[in-house]
Amino acid sequence: MPHIYVTDRQGREHRLDAVEGWRIMEIIREHGLPLGGECGGACECATCHVYVEEEWLPRLYPRHDEEEGVLDRLYEVAETSRLSCQILYGPDLAGLRLRLAPA
Repeated sequence: MPHIYVTDRQGREHRLDAVEGWRIMEIIREHGLPLGGECGGACECATCHVYVEEEWLPRLYPRHDEEEGVLDRLYEVAETSRLSCQILYGPDLAGLRLRLAPA
C-alpha cells in the first residue's frame, strides 16, 4: 500500500497508509494523529494546517485564493504551509512528507 510520512508536533515521524482520492487531512485523521478539520474539508477553519516538505511543493497544485485567504489568518504561516484538506492523495504523492503545524 502507498504511504505518506507525517511528523507530529513532538517531532516523531509516522508512516501512514494512503488511499487514492482521500484528502491528506482524512488520511492523517484516520491514523489517529491530532489534526483538526472542524469544517470537514470546506477550507474554512485552518485546523488542518501542515507544512509540506519543500521538495514536494512542485508536485502539488498551487494554493488557490480561498486557501490563501484562510492561511492569511494564521500566525505561523510559512512558504510551505498548506491546508491538508485541500490536497488530494494520488499515486504521484507516494512518499509525501509533511509536518503538523502548531495547534
